[in-house]
Amino acid sequence: MGRAIVLGGNGQVGSAAARQLVSAGWEVTSTGLTEGRFPQDLRDAGVRFVRSDRYSAEDLHDLLRKGADAVVDCVGYTAAHARLLLPFQHGIGSLVFISSKAVYVDDQGRHSNSDEPPEFAAPVTEAQPTVTPSDIDYNSREGYGRNKVAAEQVLLDSTHLRVSVLRASRIHGVGAGRPREWVFVKRVLDRRPHLLLAHGGRGVNHPTAAVNLAALAEFCATNPGMRILNSADPDAPDGLAISRIIAAHLAHSWSEVLLDSTAPPGLGDHPWNTMPRFVLDTSAAERLGFVPVGGYADTVGAEIDWLVAAARSGDPTAALPRPHDPFFLPFFDYAREDTWLAGRPQRSQL
Repeated sequence: MGRAIVLGGNGQVGSAAARQLVSAGWEVTSTGLTEGRFPQDLRDAGVRFVRSDRYSAEDLHDLLRKGADAVVDCVGYTAAHARLLLPFQHGIGSLVFISSKAVYVDDQGRHSNSDEPPEFAAPVTEAQPTVTPSDIDYNSREGYGRNKVAAEQVLLDSTHLRVSVLRASRIHGVGAGRPREWVFVKRVLDRRPHLLLAHGGRGVNHPTAAVNLAALAEFCATNPGMRILNSADPDAPDGLAISRIIAAHLAHSWSEVLLDSTAPPGLGDHPWNTMPRFVLDTSAAERLGFVPVGGYADTVGAEIDWLVAAARSGDPTAALPRPHDPFFLPFFDYAREDTWLAGRPQRSQL
């Protein structure tokens, strides 16, 4: 193998990439701003941590001036971020840039962060049109995908870089900053007897295991090229299937209430409640010879266990969503659910 550098190695994707690279025999350097967040298992495996600001030209010069056989960029979001890598392109053997399915648009120009969801007739391939690149705030709903496209273009238009752009879907795994699985895990821990699911649980927003994304990153590092590849799990379970996988892992059972279009808006919502379904076509990576680590059920268990352990630790600093997190709060309106369930028999008799 060779020497690999992971930019943003403290995060969910970066730490997974570092684990995959070091297990495959690479000499790995992982970067971040806080050494205290660097996972101990990576240190034990021989991964070297360097405090370095991904967005500082000076820090990147110190880090990349001697070159690297592979660089995995987990925290590049804009064209300006991408340009910071260009001075070092002669010394980088393979660059892997983590992008997102948020770049894709349907024939009406709708994308995954639009007010109206996009509608695709089939699983989305890498040839699907993308949003117009822009440098508006990348933390905004409209700006995230547009900035990713702008960054992709800077790297793909470079003269000497061999870059693999990996467009991931909803990433899950240990260390997630927004662990969507918590919506069902918390319900198990709260011993909820019922699970309400909007649209009968048929919504699909294709998950991507961090370990599958990391495996594809290592595959591309080992096999350099100029390419764009979708990254998602080999299966695309709907919300009902995901809820059952999580409940089964935790040996919990509940009464499933599969809601139809007559249910009140928002009732039974969950993070995979995407209608129409949003599924990525990952056959391009498979044709190159890539084999994913496993499907959703095979890869999600470690995250479930991590969430449960954090919840039971009693540690207020544990990496769990705060009780009033605006993203998660609507999913746990138990009072509204119980009121609706209590009134359901009366309505059904009318």
